[in-house]
Amino acid sequence: MSHKFIISRRQLLKTTAAGAALGIASSTFAVGRAAAADLTVGFVYVGPRDDYGYNQAHAEGAAVVKALAGVTVVEEENVPETVDVTKTMESMINLDGATLLFPTSFGYFNPFMLDTAAKFGDIQFRHCGGLWTDKNPTNTGSYFGYIGMGQYLNGIAAGHASKSKKIGFVAAKPIPQVLLNINSFLLGARSVDPEITCQVIFTGEWSLAVKEAEATNALIDQGADVITCHVDSPKVVVQTAAGRGAHVCGYHANQSPLAPEMYLTGAEWNWGKVYTDFVTAMKEGKPLPNFVRGGLKDGFVKMSPLGPAVSDKARAQFEATHAEIMKGGFSVIKGPLKDNKGNVIASAGQSYAEDAIELESMDYLVEGVVGATS
Repeated sequence: MSHKFIISRRQLLKTTAAGAALGIASSTFAVGRAAAADLTVGFVYVGPRDDYGYNQAHAEGAAVVKALAGVTVVEEENVPETVDVTKTMESMINLDGATLLFPTSFGYFNPFMLDTAAKFGDIQFRHCGGLWTDKNPTNTGSYFGYIGMGQYLNGIAAGHASKSKKIGFVAAKPIPQVLLNINSFLLGARSVDPEITCQVIFTGEWSLAVKEAEATNALIDQGADVITCHVDSPKVVVQTAAGRGAHVCGYHANQSPLAPEMYLTGAEWNWGKVYTDFVTAMKEGKPLPNFVRGGLKDGFVKMSPLGPAVSDKARAQFEATHAEIMKGGFSVIKGPLKDNKGNVIASAGQSYAEDAIELESMDYLVEGVVGATS
């Protein structure tokens, strides 16, 4: 299906009359789709598929699924976290015959995905994030990756590159996954130099280009000379930081083409592995897991190649730490450690591996991070 058709269909479905007319006109099309493949899979993105970030990482994963035999992929981009995503999912089910849906954005989960799943009990829904519990419908689930390890490696590269001992983080919202990334970035840098601090600025939204640029400039104005982020598209942050002469660490996807000289490395998703596992299980008639997690060693996460600004000393520590993480059991959050309000997070000898359930509800910033969660 062409993207043009998907967009026009969503527009038509906004009115009852047009939706009814489309249902009649598209019946033959839907049957054709069902006959063309054993399984139809739908992907929904909150932003553009070429955003150099969150949505592009998922679209790259969808591209891997497209190459699988007997699978048809339907996609729609720029779908807001509103009832629009409900309309898109229902359209994919009713018109395209999709039986496995991946609504990828954080805000799609509740109420939109949960309500739609309750209405279509024979359709499988899997959401990107750490939200699913056994109280949710059994035809739903969550998947995510331990990308905090990637931000820890980013921090190592940043720690070696920083001359001011100040690094910066542009973040969207203070949810657990974002807080873990901020904390991991700072702790990675502090493994190089314990005096390094990290200033964080929250923009309040996943995609606000103007605020992202303002935050990046503000961090650099305050002395930060290495910047990373957790927003949907790091493009603005990367280009703004590099334009100001700061080094950058990427997130979600590879942003090195945007700043080849200033890009140190980046924590990337490898969703193709996750989506292939789900689709293969679906095609084989196996039950889909409801709660899926994996890290670097599981192939859920990968690192961007090290850039030309990374020193030999930085490369050595980066590669040695990467090798330790790949063995499994590596802990970023370990004692003695306090939050930036002075509360003990982990006592001496206490540690939390990447799969520790406690990290799923993180609500603090560690000592050395300048900023607040509220």
